[in-house]
Amino acid sequence: MPTVSEIMDTMDYGPSVEDSSAVRDWLKQHERFGHFIDGSFTPAGRGFVTSDPATGETLAQISQGTAEDVAAAVKAARKAQPKWAKLTGYERASYLYAIARVIQKRERFLSVLESLDNGKPIRESRDADIPLVVRHFYHHAGWAELMADEFPDHSAIGVAGQIVPWNFPLLMLAWKIAPAIAAGNTVVLKPAEYTPLTALAFAEICQEVGLPRGVVNIVTGDGETGAALVEADVDKIAFTGSTEVGRAIRAATAGTGKRLTLELGGKSPFIVMEDADLDAAVEGVVDSIWFNQGQVCCAGSRILVAEAVAERFETLLTRRMETLRMGPPLDKSTDVGAIVHPVQKDRIVTLCKQAVAAGADLVGGAPGEACYVAPGYLREVSPANPAWSEEIFGPIATLTTFRTADEAISLANNTRYGLAAQIFSESATVATDLAAQVKSGVVWINGANMFDAAAPFGGMRESGFGREGGRVGMLDYLSGPKPDSVKEKAPKTPKAMTDGAASGKGIDRTEKLYIGGAQKRPDGGASYRAASGDLVPLGNRKDIRNAVEAAKKASKWAAMGGHGRAQVMYFIAENLSLRRDELGAKHGKEAVDAAIRRLFHYAAWADKFDGMNVQTKPGYLVNVIPQPFGIMGVICPNDAPLLSLVSLVAPAIAMGNTVVAVPAQDDPVAAFDIAQVFDTSDLPGGVVNIISGPKDDLAAVLAAHDDVAALWYCGAKGAEAVEKASTGNLKPVWSFENLDWTKQSAHGQRFLDHAVQWKTVWLPYGALPAGTGSVAY
Repeated sequence: MPTVSEIMDTMDYGPSVEDSSAVRDWLKQHERFGHFIDGSFTPAGRGFVTSDPATGETLAQISQGTAEDVAAAVKAARKAQPKWAKLTGYERASYLYAIARVIQKRERFLSVLESLDNGKPIRESRDADIPLVVRHFYHHAGWAELMADEFPDHSAIGVAGQIVPWNFPLLMLAWKIAPAIAAGNTVVLKPAEYTPLTALAFAEICQEVGLPRGVVNIVTGDGETGAALVEADVDKIAFTGSTEVGRAIRAATAGTGKRLTLELGGKSPFIVMEDADLDAAVEGVVDSIWFNQGQVCCAGSRILVAEAVAERFETLLTRRMETLRMGPPLDKSTDVGAIVHPVQKDRIVTLCKQAVAAGADLVGGAPGEACYVAPGYLREVSPANPAWSEEIFGPIATLTTFRTADEAISLANNTRYGLAAQIFSESATVATDLAAQVKSGVVWINGANMFDAAAPFGGMRESGFGREGGRVGMLDYLSGPKPDSVKEKAPKTPKAMTDGAASGKGIDRTEKLYIGGAQKRPDGGASYRAASGDLVPLGNRKDIRNAVEAAKKASKWAAMGGHGRAQVMYFIAENLSLRRDELGAKHGKEAVDAAIRRLFHYAAWADKFDGMNVQTKPGYLVNVIPQPFGIMGVICPNDAPLLSLVSLVAPAIAMGNTVVAVPAQDDPVAAFDIAQVFDTSDLPGGVVNIISGPKDDLAAVLAAHDDVAALWYCGAKGAEAVEKASTGNLKPVWSFENLDWTKQSAHGQRFLDHAVQWKTVWLPYGALPAGTGSVAY
């Protein structure tokens, strides 16, 4: 044993291992775990073992869930849901509060169990994960209590199927279960195959607090169990995991009507500007990617450093990297624990070898014994290197330099993902300007990996859609008033006519596609006869491409701000009213009057659909900002040709989106008449583009187009094909039945909710209260 003087010379840490005896006693009592269904544990069945990744020691035997097990859990949840939803908000809140209190009392036990099963350092599970679990149940107990006041006319969606990953086993459980049951839903949750133990301990807590049977059900197993849950009779699937599996779930749920929340992979940029506090930025890298072994989907794994400070930053980074302690997860002095499983370790090592073979230089990052990989980073990584685009999901970052802020944003957005971003700058102006431009659902300024139950979390692009946390997250577990639906008139198959075939019929062929603010002939030169008898253009894939390009060029529409957009929309309504008699005679005066009111309604909302500042931990201004998707595809029903188009286009453009619309297939003439009104109303060219033709064919092209960020599809048939077509780029697709469009303004907020994506920006604010330091709660 070293002497005190020797310790003072070396400053080495001695062992400080957390006592795990209580957890090991608990594991010995169980040894084999069954599923938790209808309030009790089933007998253990055939399955697999879960192991301590730091040592390889077997911790417990876990049952492999079958389709029958999943069906039994869903049946129990379905039976329990009506009674649970009928409880008062106060009664549901009392259960959530009780769960939070018991977790608080067992924080040490759950922290040790999490670190044993997952491999993360005890200080991460003890100081970050479990306190956040408690926070989520307290926070959502509050939402349960306030639901009748804050979400009037909303109700639970039913039974939620939930699938959580292995990087934050208990925290992800809390993120999903707390809002679901607060809203009156019941759940069936499948924990990750590698890390099921804290979910099973949570099941015991549900028993202890007397949670009604069937409200929470937990079925363990591998991917086959998860697939069975996706196929089961549930009303919603909430999944956190890989983009690849997310695509499979999108395809499996297409056309089923199941609600879907996907929180998927990330390759988040970590931007260090020239004026950044470099010491703080280095600590941000440590917090973001090394303390948690890089096993975080939102980790800032792509470090982008201003060229002027890159050398100094690397010096500080490598110096700090050398001080990190890699060791046993239960040692309180450990900074970097074990990778969750040998399969994951092998993947990290393989990706690093591929990156080096492609020209990168690996600093650190050596694989160790068992499931250990040392912290490191890859230098000289270009966008063509596989490490630039592939999610390594380990303690390995990439480092690239830039010269200007524009280049930083270009590099940051050069990815298919859009989950999170970190920005370090001492200038609030610079930092917030970058935050507005980076394409990600969460942005942390001068900090990293900050979470709170009040702050919505979720991604853009191939990082998924939907949000978890706060008011926005609650809405993903609620249904509003169901609008009156109307059966859609089945469209006829358009019969193509060439110029020669159409000539001599006694009808002037005046209608053309509307692209970029101008009338244009269809690319193929073909037309078809509308229900009105007019000849209308038959659009195709190339016309959609041209319309998307025009919509992209009109991106300044969002920058006009809500007030500017409202003025234009009021002007459109004014000019439409001037043509009321003319268009009323052609399309019906009631439809024209309703369209005018619809434009006024959404013009009024354009500058009033606000974001929010949410209360999180002290010292941060956390803004939740509604942002337009960008280019939206809008597929109109075959009914109410004028009114349905206006009712769908108006909320989309009010929120700053540009639109490619497919009007009523049988009679798109009304859409082109409205386009003439757009031309006289200062609507910038390209904000609205209209392509007539076969509804489902054009919808499939829009769904597959990577530059179309979101799609609305109205109609009972065809939704399955469109949703499946979107699996490649994972754009959010909102499909709904045809409506009574004369009453649509009563549900206008629903359309606005689907016309935006939410960005959560964390900005340091003021001085931390004395004594809070860096403690989360």
